[in-house]
Amino acid sequence: MDFSSALLMAVIFSFLLAFIFSMFGQGGGSVYSPLLILLGYAVLASTSTSLVLNLITSVSAGYIFYKNKMIDMKASFMFVPGIVIGAFTGGVFAKQVNQNVLLWLFVSFLLILGTRMILTYWQKGNDKDDEPIPMLTTSKYALIVAFSFAVGLISGLLGVGGGVLIVPFMTYVLKYPTKSAAGSSHLIISFSALAGIIGHATSHKLDYPLIAAAGVAVLIGGNLGARFSLRIKPKMIKAGLGLIMWALAAQILIKLV
Repeated sequence: MDFSSALLMAVIFSFLLAFIFSMFGQGGGSVYSPLLILLGYAVLASTSTSLVLNLITSVSAGYIFYKNKMIDMKASFMFVPGIVIGAFTGGVFAKQVNQNVLLWLFVSFLLILGTRMILTYWQKGNDKDDEPIPMLTTSKYALIVAFSFAVGLISGLLGVGGGVLIVPFMTYVLKYPTKSAAGSSHLIISFSALAGIIGHATSHKLDYPLIAAAGVAVLIGGNLGARFSLRIKPKMIKAGLGLIMWALAAQILIKLV
């Protein structure tokens, strides 16, 4: 595949992925990287570009959630210190780390949690949009700091935004309503992606033409996807996210095997 064809395919798929993932509180970073690698781009260029695209999608989609009052600012900023430090560290050391172990752990997590979230579609739950935001205790704050650092580290190393981990963590551990978690994750991901980009920029040159072309595509796709998500029931969001987790796990398995 020549340069122009690869760039065109990157733009088309980036738009589609941004549209789909932004509906589920994600930036799409978990699949931008493998997509770009399959199109022939270098691994480091793919992971760093993925973080840029994830940043654009999260800011664009997050604005829609913010206007609809679906972002808990206080809880979101509790994730920021840990995820920024972790993402920057991961970005700096991405060239030096063997990612296979992390990928196997990621596959296991995605398969288990994806199954759990899909099963909730048939369960009678209390996941309603008008549920009150839960109070966060000191012990939960400590858990948030440790969790956010780990997610940030994975984000920086693999070029992912971390939304596939943040949303279920907020819904199952912190007991947030699904749409509030989805909206808040966009704000958190934006900090994670930015820190990862800075980390990558310290060790290698970014692919600016690819970033510019695909960036426009995800800006439009992320905005449209976030608007569409506001019409979807919470259980559908969880089930959809579970299916995406399965798809991600399959992609990573194919790469590993």
